[in-house]
Amino acid sequence: MPSSLSDRLKSLGVTVGAGDLTPKPAPSGPARRAPIEQVMEGRIQETPLGEAFVVEQHYELGHAHGGRNLALTAPLNLLAEWAGDGRIAECAAPGFTFLDTETTGLAGGGGTLAFMVGVGRFDETGFHLAQYFLRDPAEEPAMLSALESFLTPCQTLVTFNGKSFDVPLMHGRYITNLAPSPLAGLAQLDLLHLARRLWRLRLPSRALGYLEEHILGETRTADDTPGWLIPELYFDYLRSGDARPLKGVFYHNAMDILSLAALMEHIGHLLADPLNGETHTLDLVSIARLHEDLGYLDLAAQIYERGLAQDDLPPETRRDTARRLARLHRRRGELPNAVSLWWQAAADREVYAHVELAKFYEHQHKDPGEALKWTDAALALIRQPGTPRHERIQWEDDLLYRRARLERRLAPRPAEGEKS
Repeated sequence: MPSSLSDRLKSLGVTVGAGDLTPKPAPSGPARRAPIEQVMEGRIQETPLGEAFVVEQHYELGHAHGGRNLALTAPLNLLAEWAGDGRIAECAAPGFTFLDTETTGLAGGGGTLAFMVGVGRFDETGFHLAQYFLRDPAEEPAMLSALESFLTPCQTLVTFNGKSFDVPLMHGRYITNLAPSPLAGLAQLDLLHLARRLWRLRLPSRALGYLEEHILGETRTADDTPGWLIPELYFDYLRSGDARPLKGVFYHNAMDILSLAALMEHIGHLLADPLNGETHTLDLVSIARLHEDLGYLDLAAQIYERGLAQDDLPPETRRDTARRLARLHRRRGELPNAVSLWWQAAADREVYAHVELAKFYEHQHKDPGEALKWTDAALALIRQPGTPRHERIQWEDDLLYRRARLERRLAPRPAEGEKS
């Protein structure tokens, strides 16, 4: 099997380079050609570099996509802070462009073509979705030129794994065609990385299609084409000229774009008001961690407490959340609250809680005797049969050093005049 895009195109009769990029005619036999113009309702867009084929759809503002309306009403301050680009918070709805590509493979680099680029943006009346499609690889310069005209109002690019794949790929295609990339310099919001932060604890997959179903409540129809099958369908199309199997690819790409817009709206509202009583318990913990990382310690503590108050928090997550909250109380100078949580964790035989209590009694309460008791209790815990070796390695040296120091502090001092 050919190992690169160039080999694949050559096997279809396409000459790669500056020469003729026209595929060889399909083998003789029963006529089964169905040009893309007969399969999809699109139009030809004239560009300085030739013709580009584009399929467009328009959705009224507020169009329902799962449990969210297709609109941009959510506060975006936290998304901007998380992305590290304040321009996102200042961007008005028409300045956002949602982008997703369908390609000839996932290897990236100069050997991968984006044969379909789906983009969407808000306008005065709703949401405009456009899908630029390569009827033939020779049309790539024209497609890139047409796409550039769509991107003219764009200030913030929203993708799903776009920072790692789509955007570098598109930069490369523009460079290959000796054109400046219109994506350069835009603010970028990659929702994949944020989705991993928010739903790692709850969902087994953070793929866009999975989030679409389990977060947005949108179910795709039987028209959808699985992503893994898409590259092969495009090569089949180049070989046969039959575009009918690609109808599901257009549906797949359109759903990805709509889900990007709906997911950004959902996340914006979720982060802005996590304590509304409707947030899933595991999501509360993830949101609290995000707020803590961004420096919103008071709100993070409130969200952690709300999560710990829920009965359905899994035991392992509950232990980790209590530890995080205690650490947060200590950072905020609320030692009594931290000590209370350490006492609870110590009752559950958590070694770290014994260590924290030993530190507290030695340094804050000035009681080396009580600190020594907690240190010895921690050593006894890690020396019990069945204690994981890594846990003993983690704690033992520090605990032995702490015990020796405390014992020296507690040792009777020689009376005046006695030899020490």
